[in-house]
Amino acid sequence: MATAVVTLSGGSVVSVRLASEKGVTAAPRAEEGAEPKDMGPNPISPELKELAWGFGSFLVFLVIMRLFLVPKVRKGMAERYDSIRADIEGADAAKADARAEVAKYEAALADVRAEAAKRVDAARVTLDRERGEAIAAANQRIAAKKAEAEAAAAAERAAARDQISAAVTSVTATATSIAVGKQADNSVVTQAVAQAMQSTGAR
Repeated sequence: MATAVVTLSGGSVVSVRLASEKGVTAAPRAEEGAEPKDMGPNPISPELKELAWGFGSFLVFLVIMRLFLVPKVRKGMAERYDSIRADIEGADAAKADARAEVAKYEAALADVRAEAAKRVDAARVTLDRERGEAIAAANQRIAAKKAEAEAAAAAERAAARDQISAAVTSVTATATSIAVGKQADNSVVTQAVAQAMQSTGAR
């Protein structure tokens, strides 16, 4: 089986060779200045109908993109943007609600602290009043006990004074009777002892 080997130079055929299984047979060289043979259409260069079909397909694809795909993409982007914006607004609202709750909690805490301070002050006033009343009652009891003790001491002192006066009177009367040699008058001795004890107590 023979195979044609064509050699081109500058777009023109330079030589044509036939290659077979037995060897390569060189075709006669084309003469210089001779008009090259028509080799048919160029396989690399596209034809006009191919260009038309490609341009038409591009226009159809462009119209489909413009009428169907791009609006869907824009709609999806708008929905995504609205969703993100709604999430951000929801987060801002939740943050505002949290701040309002914190403010309410702080206000309630301040009220509780004020109420607790008022109750502590009232309890302190009540305690001070009750303590004052207890101290006054204790002072009254102490004063009563002191008065009773002073009265008892005065009574005991009076009784002791009477006993001492009687004893002194008896001793004085006995001593006077021994000294004078006769019985002394008890009224005189008693008066003298009383005067002596009053003058001693005054000192």
